[in-house]
Amino acid sequence: MLVRIGSRGSRLAITQAEQAAALLHRPGIEIAFVPITTAGDRDRTSPFGQIGERGVFVKEIEEALLAGRIDVAVHSAKDMTSEDTDGLSVGAYLERDDPRDALVGASELRPGMRIGTASVRRRAQLLAADPTISVEPMRGNVETRLRKMRERSLDAIVLAACGLDRLGLADEIGLRLEPELMLPEAAQGALALQVRVGEEDLVAHADHPETRRRVESERACVAVIGAGCLAPVAAFHDGTTLHALVADEDGAWIERRSGDDPLALGQELAAIAVAR
Repeated sequence: MLVRIGSRGSRLAITQAEQAAALLHRPGIEIAFVPITTAGDRDRTSPFGQIGERGVFVKEIEEALLAGRIDVAVHSAKDMTSEDTDGLSVGAYLERDDPRDALVGASELRPGMRIGTASVRRRAQLLAADPTISVEPMRGNVETRLRKMRERSLDAIVLAACGLDRLGLADEIGLRLEPELMLPEAAQGALALQVRVGEEDLVAHADHPETRRRVESERACVAVIGAGCLAPVAAFHDGTTLHALVADEDGAWIERRSGDDPLALGQELAAIAVAR
C-alpha cells in the first residue's frame, strides 16, 4: 500500500514529515513524500493579514488531501485553523515537543533590545514585559530568520523552540521562554497528522492521547475567542490547567485567565477583547 505524505517543502517541514513517516511505516506500507507550496511559502515578505487569515501554511495541503492527491497531511499543529476543515480530521497528534518560545541571539531580555518576529502574539507579550523593546517584523523559514538576524544586527529573534530542536539547532537558543513570560501559541510543539474523515485508522496508531487532550483543549479555547492569525491570543495546557490570554497588539494591556473549561475560558476572554 502506498501512503502519500504531503507537507510544506522547507527543511523543517521535510524533517517533520520524515518523523511522521517513521511512525507510519509498517510492513506492506510504502511511503512517498509530496512537497506542497502554500500561500505563506510563496509570499515571505507580506504581513500574514495581507496574505489571508490563519491557515496560510495549510490551505493548499488540505486541498490536496481533499482532492485525493495525498493521503496524509503533516502540519505544525499551531499553523492549523482552530476548527477542523469540513471533510478532514486530525487522525493523530504526535507526542508533543517543547512548546515554549525561544530567544535566539541573547540569553536574557534587556531594555531597549531590537527583537525580530512576525508574530503579533510574541510582539504583544514582549512589549507587555518591557515597552522599551523594539519589535521588528521578520518572516521566513528558520534558516532565513537566523541569517536576517545577523544581517540586520538585531539583538535577538524569537522562534519556536521545537523547530530549532528538530533541525539540530538547539545551540542557537539563548533562553527558552517560560509560559509565565511568553504564553505559547495554541498547539505549539505538536505535529498533526490530518486525513480524510473515515480514514483515521491509517494514522491512529501514532496518536499520543495526552498530547491530543492538551492540544484540543487549547484549540477549542482559541476557537471560541475567534482568533485569526493576527489576533494576539495564546493558549497552553500544562497538563493540569489551561492558561490563555488576549492582548493588545502593542502590549498596552494583556489579560490572562486560567481554568479547566476551554469554552468558558474562551468566552470570558472573548468578552474582554470586545469590551476593550
